[in-house]
Amino acid sequence: MAKNKILSLLLLYPISVVYGWIMAIRNAMFERGILKQHTFDVPVIVVGNISMGGSGKTPHTEYVVDALSHEFNMGVLSRGYKRKTHGFVLATNNSHVDDIGDEPYQIYSKFKRDGVMMAVCEDRVQGINKMLEINPDLNLIVLDDAFQHRYVKPTVSIVLMEYSRPAYQDHLLPFGRLREPMSALNRADVVVVTKCPEDMKPMEERIFKERLNLFPYQKLLFSSYVYQNPLPVFDDVPADARQHFSFESLTQSDALLAVTGVANPRPFVRYLRKYQAKVKIKRYADHHHFTHSDMESILAKFNSIKAGKKFIITTEKDAVRLRNNPYFPHQLRGCTYYLPIKVSFTEYNEQSLDSIVKQLLRTNKTLKK
Repeated sequence: MAKNKILSLLLLYPISVVYGWIMAIRNAMFERGILKQHTFDVPVIVVGNISMGGSGKTPHTEYVVDALSHEFNMGVLSRGYKRKTHGFVLATNNSHVDDIGDEPYQIYSKFKRDGVMMAVCEDRVQGINKMLEINPDLNLIVLDDAFQHRYVKPTVSIVLMEYSRPAYQDHLLPFGRLREPMSALNRADVVVVTKCPEDMKPMEERIFKERLNLFPYQKLLFSSYVYQNPLPVFDDVPADARQHFSFESLTQSDALLAVTGVANPRPFVRYLRKYQAKVKIKRYADHHHFTHSDMESILAKFNSIKAGKKFIITTEKDAVRLRNNPYFPHQLRGCTYYLPIKVSFTEYNEQSLDSIVKQLLRTNKTLKK
């Protein structure tokens, strides 16, 4: 282990230093106007982070959308990571997860009834212009995972940082997981420490405040995940063909096969292990496209588990991809569930995120009527 750390230090740290210089030059070019930032007639909220994956961008984006969608004609724009299309794509009732990506598909499925417009585009400037062209009545845009996309000048920037992976204990890529140095937080209006434990202590909150050392005008919030009741991934399975699942009914003779394709499945698995059933894990990479071979492997793993009752349990994001996968074993459809999650803000917050965002929108830009 010590040898691996030394090799990592020798090989990766110099690359991180060079990467840091490149990011510093790029940011300086934006600050000096050499690289142009675009502004729009509508306010733009950016939700992002300064580290690679797993900070909870989608649930927090959904929190913002849910809080504001009834007051604004809102559009959400994402890159659509790992989709099989290119350029600007508008989400419609005919969209498939491969067309727009799993996270945009999840957001669209939740909020299309509220009239929220969802689109994906690698070029956020082009994407916003296209959305405003299609619907001139939009008066608020939310950009998902776009803190580093500085060609758009945000009205409000929300930056997320995972509790277990604080920026002040990390390093720049590829030696660490940081996309930008911690000084990039100076551009944020709000910093949210996510996935905090339920028993978080006041001392921990003070440590974050001291180590992050934000400016007085910046807001620091702390959030955690609240897992909701499990729901069937395949809601078209008849009731008599579905195995009823609840955590409270599980015993030590039962088993759960956790199938995950997210950046950091540890909080999800940790939650499952609170209950009595044995937990087996089948882990894949973030945004993994499940193949026919993957489905056969999951079926074989499930069949090998000796238990009284057994279920497949997955994350909300993975459920989107599994539900739309043509290879998913028919015999597993009735025993496959997912855990929806909601964001909850801890007692250490003086204001709610939505009230802060509304205040910043009023302060920073005149809203389009």
